[in-house]
Amino acid sequence: MNAEALLGCFAAPACIVTQVSAGMIIGMLIFLVASGVTLIFGVLKVVNFAHGSFYMLGAYLALTVYGASGSYTLAVLAAVVGVGLFGTIFERFFMSRVYNADVLMQLLVCYAFILILDDVVKIVWGGDFLKMGMPREFALPPIKVWDGYVPPFYAFLTVFAVAIAVLVGALLRFTQFGKIVRAAAVNRQMVSVLGINTSLVYALIFGLGSMLAGLAGALAAPVRAAVPGMGFEILIECFIVTIIGGMGSMAGAFIAAIGIGLIRSFGSIGFPLASEGVMFAIMAIMLLVRPAGLFGRKAS
Repeated sequence: MNAEALLGCFAAPACIVTQVSAGMIIGMLIFLVASGVTLIFGVLKVVNFAHGSFYMLGAYLALTVYGASGSYTLAVLAAVVGVGLFGTIFERFFMSRVYNADVLMQLLVCYAFILILDDVVKIVWGGDFLKMGMPREFALPPIKVWDGYVPPFYAFLTVFAVAIAVLVGALLRFTQFGKIVRAAAVNRQMVSVLGINTSLVYALIFGLGSMLAGLAGALAAPVRAAVPGMGFEILIECFIVTIIGGMGSMAGAFIAAIGIGLIRSFGSIGFPLASEGVMFAIMAIMLLVRPAGLFGRKAS
């Protein structure tokens, strides 16, 4: 542990700004993926272990469309729509058949698709590292904050992720669709008796969660290299976030993701060899002290 370097960073405004902005980027990407996992689990009570692969698919779709069109906006839209459509098909033809099955069966279905999608990516895009580079829309001078500088894309990604969190929260809380979703999460049979097509609701929720993963992949493409298997690393991080924040809690996922992002960022200076261990330690402590997470509901 390099406590001297960490204290020196906290004493330098430029270092604080740099590390906070880097931590927010990490946290917001993790949140967008984790929010999809949380949303799907909160309603369907299914843990989608293939969610990280949806994130990977979004990154590759964005790379392809950006390379063909030169438009980052079009690349993001293609990733969101493409992964959302794929997730909906995945739910209708595969996951819907194992909702009432053993958890192991659900895990096996998801793991099979992790392997399939990794191979598909290798066949279509190859096994080399691919990088989009900074889109020309964000090839602007850095923004000065305090004594440090923040790249415009970092600021955009942070604000955009916060806006997505607010929009999804508002959709679930203040709209008729959100009321149906929350009711289905509590008692699917009662909602079905009222004449509502719960299968359609489930497909829409799974599709929305998949769109969030695709969005995260598209937003990560300019700052992270795309490589087969890239979804596994962020999948582990998003499960740490959902456990700390509470399964089914969007607010918990948001706060936990920011915390994990900052730990990763400042940990690269103060304890570079133990930053991942600290994340797992926090998760373990949370499971011991508050198994439901920060904002999760205790099982009744």
